[in-house]
Amino acid sequence: MSADPTGRALTLLSLLQTHRFWSCTELAARLDVTERTVRRDVDRLRGLGYPVAATSGRYGGYRLESGAHMPPLMVDDEEAVALAVGLRYAAAAAVEGMEETSLRALTKIEGLLPHRLRRRVAALHSSVTSVPSPPGGELVDPELLSVLAAACRDHELARFGYRSGEGGETRRLVEPHRLVTAGRRWYLVAWDRDREDWRTFRLDRLTRPWATGGRFTPRGVPGGAAAYVARAVGPIPREGVATLSLGAGVGDLAEVLRWVDHDVVEATARTTVIRIRGEDEGRLAMTVARIALAAPVRVVEPGALARAVERLGAHLTPGHRP
Repeated sequence: MSADPTGRALTLLSLLQTHRFWSCTELAARLDVTERTVRRDVDRLRGLGYPVAATSGRYGGYRLESGAHMPPLMVDDEEAVALAVGLRYAAAAAVEGMEETSLRALTKIEGLLPHRLRRRVAALHSSVTSVPSPPGGELVDPELLSVLAAACRDHELARFGYRSGEGGETRRLVEPHRLVTAGRRWYLVAWDRDREDWRTFRLDRLTRPWATGGRFTPRGVPGGAAAYVARAVGPIPREGVATLSLGAGVGDLAEVLRWVDHDVVEATARTTVIRIRGEDEGRLAMTVARIALAAPVRVVEPGALARAVERLGAHLTPGHRP
């Protein structure tokens, strides 16, 4: 651990931000300092206004309490890039007002990034583009999302107006279970009280939702919410397909691949070949960039995507890294 007190205090703060209880012995071992130094660093954080609670005695230690002041967000290099990429994805989401809000947040985060990371993020943004949402169509109200998400969480009955694909208007009373995204659309999976069956509701066709205050006992969705929506709406159209060779085994890629529309073509202990799908070359390139945060990636085909990734890689040479 560096002898720089400021750097050590920031590392200590990042540990405390997990809001778990840390014994003084644990913190001293993680920071590679004495327990006396830990106590001094804790006092330094308190002097800066961070509410660090302490418990004395043989099993004493420290915990960061919830307070009025927001501590600085501590992320490593890869997490910072992932945040920026995620906000760029959110800017293209079919949620009303999300583009402007996401871009404002992205601007703030990019302003805090060191120069080397700003170059990496700028390379991603300059090399990848997204197809914009149709003007005025199929956008979801973020307040509607919040109401339904809270009803799902609290197991609370919800009422809303719903317009069918043929244009018919109905009122529904449902037991909301889960919100599901499929492509650029949002769906609510819920048990319809009047029809006594599971239903999927497109959120851009849903109006004036409100929680009734009545509670219900959650039911199990047959096969899970995502699978139910997939069966109900059919496969999401995919324009592009690419084959990638990844420098890691399938087990090491589980976390990143869970967010990728893919099939495993071939797998060994150290390499995995997958086939990915996306709406266009830009989306495929963004998927490659996301996977590359977890493992080395080589585009096997198509050649156009391989060339696009090569252009992206030209901006991410080792000279740009510390």
